[in-house]
Amino acid sequence: MKDSALLIGISDAVGFVAGAQLGLWLGQSMGFDAFAGGFGNNALVGMVLLGLGGGLGLQLASRWRSWRAARKSE
Repeated sequence: MKDSALLIGISDAVGFVAGAQLGLWLGQSMGFDAFAGGFGNNALVGMVLLGLGGGLGLQLASRWRSWRAARKSE
């Protein structure tokens, strides 16, 4: 069964924002600040962790939709 565009959009948005937030918190707990002034190593590592978290959250949202569709079709 095909998911609606609204479900895809909302799940992608929630997954990305939650993952980015977790990446930001992880970076800050390790001392890397994505929002520090300039483009020093501290800020760049924080930005990378933020981006990785957002990407992983987006992937988890996609996998959740696939799992949900497979469960519905059974």
